[in-house]
Amino acid sequence: MKITSRDNDNYYPQPESLGGWRFLKEKSEIKSLTNVSLGKLDDLIQRYRFFFDSHASGIVIIRNGYLIKEHYSFMTLPGSRFDVWSCTKSFTGTAWGLLLEESRKGTLPGNLKIDLDSPAYSFLPDKYKVTDKLKERITIGHLLTMTSGIAGEGDLVFGVPTDIDCGPFENALGYCDNRYGRKTDSLVAEPGKLWNYSDPAMTHLSLLFHSIMGQEIHEYMQEKVFEKIGIENASWDVLGGGQFIGPHTCAHIGLHISARELARFGYLLMHQGLWNGKEVIPSWWVETATKSSQQLNPEYGYTFWVNTNGTHWPELPKDMFALEGYNSNRCYVVPSQDLVFVRVGAGPNQWNEQSLIGGFLDAVN
Repeated sequence: MKITSRDNDNYYPQPESLGGWRFLKEKSEIKSLTNVSLGKLDDLIQRYRFFFDSHASGIVIIRNGYLIKEHYSFMTLPGSRFDVWSCTKSFTGTAWGLLLEESRKGTLPGNLKIDLDSPAYSFLPDKYKVTDKLKERITIGHLLTMTSGIAGEGDLVFGVPTDIDCGPFENALGYCDNRYGRKTDSLVAEPGKLWNYSDPAMTHLSLLFHSIMGQEIHEYMQEKVFEKIGIENASWDVLGGGQFIGPHTCAHIGLHISARELARFGYLLMHQGLWNGKEVIPSWWVETATKSSQQLNPEYGYTFWVNTNGTHWPELPKDMFALEGYNSNRCYVVPSQDLVFVRVGAGPNQWNEQSLIGGFLDAVN
């Protein structure tokens, strides 16, 4: 049966092993069902060919539920997986949205009650000492919005690189220096007073999740999200272990996934957390997470980059949001345009994303 545009709201792709996304290849079909000019789109890809092909990479464009364009560089295939770096943070944030929903429903272990204003350190086991009394004022919301006051990139703290005698979680908690002599024992600002992109802050969310749920984030997301939307081949790194704290899920980087499967996650978010008529992520969390979360940096939601005020991507739709990671790993979602645009790759680190997405929207006519 020929699929028409009226079916878009009811379409969800099968897992890749069962056929995956539906495809459109003919110019006439793409034009009639997605309102996209394939000629303009091909010109756009050609214009960015050097960017796409200078590193191992793949792009996938989903419009109205159709995979209308994908492009892979040399030695890259549709199933090729990449570490999408800080895109991982948005998956961590989603796990926390699900945890908060469980609290609302009364299904957390021990019937715990947790919300965005709950003090984060109160959920850590007593064995994890607090290195700064101010840390007791850090809330779950502060950690999810990069406003905890824990040292981050603004203080030249990148990731959680360990020294010989220091584990990644020990470093994040402030017990020891990292390999560059940086420490997070004292806050650099009062919680809620400074926006600072902080991997150590995100690392806290992995410890806290395991402490509350008795389960790792990557295991929980596999069960609650990945299996339900047909993500079959993703893997997620863990940190620590041995003589150090862990191993626990790496909350800030380390998710390895293909472009097609990352597009599934974007498609889920575009549909407000629904998949085949069933709620996978609560719609209230999708709505909350993909809008500006605070005024210190209104371009950041709850682990997503957002355009609520039109400042993150000027002249692009204000409902647009994205998962963003190092090496130009991106998953853009534009609900008003029924668009998911994914780029995964091994570099470069910077590019003119506004020009590319703007060029695609120009192809919609």
